[in-house]
Amino acid sequence: MLRLTEYTSYAEAQAHCTPEALWALFDGDATRLNIADECLGRHRGLGLAVRVARREGPDQAWSFDELADWSGRFANWLGQRGVPAGARVAIMLEPSLPFYFGLFGTMQAGRVAVPLFTLFGPDGVALRIDDCRPALLLTSAELAPRVPARADLEVVVADEALLAEVSSQTPVFQATTGAGDMAMYQYTSGTTRELPAAVRHRHRAIVTVMLAALYGTGVRPGERFFCPSSPAWGHGLWHGTLAPLALGATVSAWAGPFEPARMLEVMQEHEIENLAAAATHYRMLRTCGRTGEFTYQVRKLSFTGEPIDSATAGFCEAAFGTSVRSMYGTTEVGVVLASYPGAADFEARPGALGKPLPGVEVEVHDAAGRRCAPGTVGEIVVRRRGQWIRTRDLGHCDGDGYFFHDGRADDVIISAGWTMSAVEIEDVLLKHADVREAAVIGVPDALRGQVVKAFIVSDRPGDAAFAEELQAFTKARLSRHEYPRQIAFTEALPKTPAGKVNRGRLRQAERRQREAAAMESEDG
Repeated sequence: MLRLTEYTSYAEAQAHCTPEALWALFDGDATRLNIADECLGRHRGLGLAVRVARREGPDQAWSFDELADWSGRFANWLGQRGVPAGARVAIMLEPSLPFYFGLFGTMQAGRVAVPLFTLFGPDGVALRIDDCRPALLLTSAELAPRVPARADLEVVVADEALLAEVSSQTPVFQATTGAGDMAMYQYTSGTTRELPAAVRHRHRAIVTVMLAALYGTGVRPGERFFCPSSPAWGHGLWHGTLAPLALGATVSAWAGPFEPARMLEVMQEHEIENLAAAATHYRMLRTCGRTGEFTYQVRKLSFTGEPIDSATAGFCEAAFGTSVRSMYGTTEVGVVLASYPGAADFEARPGALGKPLPGVEVEVHDAAGRRCAPGTVGEIVVRRRGQWIRTRDLGHCDGDGYFFHDGRADDVIISAGWTMSAVEIEDVLLKHADVREAAVIGVPDALRGQVVKAFIVSDRPGDAAFAEELQAFTKARLSRHEYPRQIAFTEALPKTPAGKVNRGRLRQAERRQREAAAMESEDG
């Protein structure tokens, strides 16, 4: 019987994907399974594992053998250091040799890895440290000052002295973890005032994530795979690093500040065949204006994190010769919908999130918990352990079983009785040639209850004439009432650490401005 990686069509995915077939992709089983062994150790002799690119400077690269050896050395180093089994080891580093041996070596040793985003400020770091209580934190000399001093925390700088210490250890380490043992804590991209709980992953998560790998990004053994998202977040870590390595793909990663033209250059130099990125990355590639300077070998494109606007979707197909396909999920339920990159028999419909992954039940429900008719907007829900789990995302399903995103539940704007979607209005604004980024929220209005306010990033001066032009542009493409009555021009939009537009921050800023104005009025 063929392995799941040898099937490429949508029909084959539905016919052959079972829990047993997913487990058959791995060497381990329920009693003995280790993420580091599955991603590195069993692929010895396969060749190049990871290449790291950055805005400036040469790439770095390591083979499966090299990373497996370094992982074993770090596992032994942890034991020699006296870090107990089950202890948390935080890793706050950009993709680099210490990042990879810290991540994999920690899990190989039966300790719990905790990746931390390198752009967290001191408050963000402190909140997460207070929550997970790591015994050790591995970071750079530059980032170390952000780490709070704690008696129970050892901060280790990943410098030449550490490399010498770790390299002196034997690379041989026999992992003894089972599938149910804890492997990783991972924090979602929340604000420091509202810290999300750590998502706790056990070693069997490497098996679970294969559904998203096979049908969300479409990765297959031997592919040259690139995900520029930070490996501190789920997309860059699970979908961009662990899953492709577990399948024996060569992974390209990005370190440091992002630069779209350099990313295009990396795609050419690394001969990338499969690109998985955030919608923001694709928009930045579109607006950088340098796509035509390079040649590409891309056969599969996927995105996640937020909907992609139609102008950017069209750009991707024109620039790379293939459609960009959606992968949708949440931290709580994982990936549940996909558009099956590489499946010739799957129609990637414009604007669609795709169809459910094999074995996953997804529906759209109304406020009473009833299944919505095709075309009716409700909340996307996922069936887990006999109950429906809410996603807080609005959507609808068409008659052919394709799901569509209609914004977050709090992104719906009701103005004078009309219900409008922030996502739909943003999509139109982004089609304007002078708009680089756009975000839409509802703001209070005495007459209409709410009106639409758009925040625009553009290289063009943001004057009244430009605002009127954008209003007319939107009216001409949507309903006459469905346009931004207020427009603010800004140099940048607030983003979550994962790169998504943070409309919540925009709403908070608007609320603070209204409160300040009200106080001034009272004082006057």
